[in-house]
Amino acid sequence: MTPLRFVLTPACLAVGLCIASLGAQAQTTKPPKVQLWMDVSTGTMAGMPEMDSLPGGGGLLGGLMGGGAQGRAGGGNTAYGNARAMSIMPPRVIDIALHNTLRPGVEASQAIPAGMRMGESLPLIPPRAQPTQTEPGEVPQEYQQHQPKGRILLYWGCGATVRAGQPRVIDLARAKPTDYAQAFAGRAVPDRGPRVGPAYALYPNERNQVSLSRDASLVGEHQVRGDGVPASMKFTLGAAQDLMPAIDLRTTGKPQDSMGTSWQPVRNARAYYLHAMSQNGDDLVMWSSAETPDTGMGLFDYLSPATVDRWLKERVLLQPETTQCAIPQGIFAGGGRDATPMLRMMAYGGESHIVHPPRPADPKAAWEPEWAVRVRVKSHTMAMLGEEMQGRRGGSMGAAPGAPSGGAYSSGMGGAPAGQQPAGEGGTDAGNVVNPVNLLRGIFGR
Repeated sequence: MTPLRFVLTPACLAVGLCIASLGAQAQTTKPPKVQLWMDVSTGTMAGMPEMDSLPGGGGLLGGLMGGGAQGRAGGGNTAYGNARAMSIMPPRVIDIALHNTLRPGVEASQAIPAGMRMGESLPLIPPRAQPTQTEPGEVPQEYQQHQPKGRILLYWGCGATVRAGQPRVIDLARAKPTDYAQAFAGRAVPDRGPRVGPAYALYPNERNQVSLSRDASLVGEHQVRGDGVPASMKFTLGAAQDLMPAIDLRTTGKPQDSMGTSWQPVRNARAYYLHAMSQNGDDLVMWSSAETPDTGMGLFDYLSPATVDRWLKERVLLQPETTQCAIPQGIFAGGGRDATPMLRMMAYGGESHIVHPPRPADPKAAWEPEWAVRVRVKSHTMAMLGEEMQGRRGGSMGAAPGAPSGGAYSSGMGGAPAGQQPAGEGGTDAGNVVNPVNLLRGIFGR
């Protein structure tokens, strides 16, 4: 029987794939016996080549790019959860979580199409105990224990000049802990994904950490096998569920100027969001492409279709046909060379749900789905604003000899300009990278 796809509401997603709220009929329903979550992410850093790892663990750059403890040198996507983060090392990440209520916490496997280039199947393994991870938009616990200093200066909206009524100022030194925690959180993403634990089976894991390659594709037939898993758990993914392309982001201008950003349309993108930050003394300066003020820390995650539609209507997100956005002049000019502004950009993809068997036509008939699958996709990139560096795919992290001045900055997704040679063996000064964690440390006196 061919599985059917359904669009679920945010309320439904709050409790997983809650079948009871799929329709208005007074129908006896039960949750699926087996549920599978797949999160797929594409991440790059503008001006730098794609990298699977950095020598020596990557240091500051490794932590910024999602390497850190989970992205060891020479390794790939070593632990579940990197797809939700802003990981760009490795560039393409897939997280798979299986919850089998018939045999919870038992190993399983997922047969995959040859186009994924990751072998015939992926092992799904129960996780080891992991420390609690901070949710996007939350202030780390260590910072909540210290009274912050300085201010948060919020700017918003695309445009060459600062708008009237900006910035909105949050004085952290005078705020209560609940006030500045709320200020950092801003808008919350309704759907936070499965809360994995010992009852789940995950990929990646200690047995297999193979990453998706540049030419990999999820399109094709998948099948989950394991003790208690229904033999019918086969599903086919199409182009809408495939990896999204890397964002070809280009920036121009210096921090004292109005800096421009532009990009090529990203296939399957439903909306865009840009956010930049820098430190100016004890102050943290933030800007977003939204038409409403918000720190924006909670928007770097997967969004449900209903949330995307609502935030497009509220002009929090940019429409999918948008290809450029200007940053107001001078808002990042006070930080100096050691506080290079960092820009992050999201391209939100779709969300697909596959449920088997389909809902019976008779509203009085009981519905007991055997299994359900959710697939989410996104693409994101980062850039250091104002840097005079031209990146190349497959090149080094250094500036190209003879690169033009003036702060032109590109992701390098389109290759070297005509007549210009690829970058050489130079290096970048990692000390000038603005790490959001370091910004928080500065504000909270750590």
